[in-house]
Amino acid sequence: MTGPAFEGRRWLFPSAVIHELDPDAVRPGRRPRRTARDWLVDFSCFLLAVGVGLLAADALPAEDLPAPVAALDQWLGALSCAAVWLRRRWPVGLAVAMVPVGFLSVTAGGAVLISVFTLAVHRPFRYVAWVGGVSMALQPLYYWLRPEPTLPYPVAVAFAVLLTVVVGSCGLLVRSKRQLMLSLRDRARRAETEAQLRAERAQRLAREAIAREMHDVLAHRLTLLSVHAGALEFRPDAPRDEIARAAGVIRESAHDALQDLREIIGVLRAGEPDDAGRPQPTLAALDTLVAESREAGMKVTLAQQVTDPAEVPASLGRTAYRIAQECLTNARKHAPGAEVTVTVTGAPGDGLTVTVRNPAPDGDVPPVPGSGQGLIGLTERATLAGGHLHHGPTAEGGFEVRAWLPWG
Repeated sequence: MTGPAFEGRRWLFPSAVIHELDPDAVRPGRRPRRTARDWLVDFSCFLLAVGVGLLAADALPAEDLPAPVAALDQWLGALSCAAVWLRRRWPVGLAVAMVPVGFLSVTAGGAVLISVFTLAVHRPFRYVAWVGGVSMALQPLYYWLRPEPTLPYPVAVAFAVLLTVVVGSCGLLVRSKRQLMLSLRDRARRAETEAQLRAERAQRLAREAIAREMHDVLAHRLTLLSVHAGALEFRPDAPRDEIARAAGVIRESAHDALQDLREIIGVLRAGEPDDAGRPQPTLAALDTLVAESREAGMKVTLAQQVTDPAEVPASLGRTAYRIAQECLTNARKHAPGAEVTVTVTGAPGDGLTVTVRNPAPDGDVPPVPGSGQGLIGLTERATLAGGHLHHGPTAEGGFEVRAWLPWG
């Protein structure tokens, strides 16, 4: 839990929790600073210890203690109340010190309970068990030496033991709530990390697929260039028109190869292509794709409004085809029976826009496994082509994917 929301509510959290949520906020070798909540809690604990000590001091005359003993009791109680401010820094040391002090001073009773509570909050159960167990074991001896005037001996001992158990249990409850919050934070961080890794893997796979496709196209262009260059080499006496035509083909092939090479730069290529030698789809193949989807039972409407489809570059048409193909696949899985509209518009200089929209499906749709990796791949594909892609639900409850690709 970090970010602006956390920064705005930082004062609501204990300093120990802030240190776990945001370790960078604490300098190495230094303790975290008290928050406003820490100051409020510490001051309340101090007032509680002082209040319990004052009530115990009023009851001292009833015990008929000698004046030096009563004065020592009050001095120990005052020092114990002051030591409450050290409970966050030394919870174990304070709790251990309060065991003999609480045995000697009745006015230190409040500080003793607060030390047990602090120990339960900041340390594991075994520390609470040892310190609390020793404190409860001394209660019978304490009330035998200093009996309570208003309560029978068994009731006084049982009440003291029960009070120690309740205070320790409250501290353990607070500790468990803190640990639960931190564990939920860790789970949220792990989920974010795993989602990021899945997205990065999907992007990498999309780049590899694009690299394989570009590899095939580039190999085709270079082969064509090599064939015509070889013809010029073996036919130096060819007619001038044929030489000019072959030189033009070489120039165009080299230009197209350079364009494809610019697109493939930065894209990772893994392994040998599985579909080497297979022709790659272009924008003209959209009609075939729509026909295949209709044969599979889908309701698909194709609207091509491209000014000059023949002039669409092969790589651009291939990207548009892949976007439409993935969108139709998603619509068939997540909106069966809904009519899908595929719209392709554009012109040289304006870019190519591919929009795939479907309304909300009729009735309930059974859940289909999937985590949006296909849309991540489409976004990566459009970005690598120099364009952008947006997707999301529509106001009518359907879904729309809109991609823009540069042309010219």
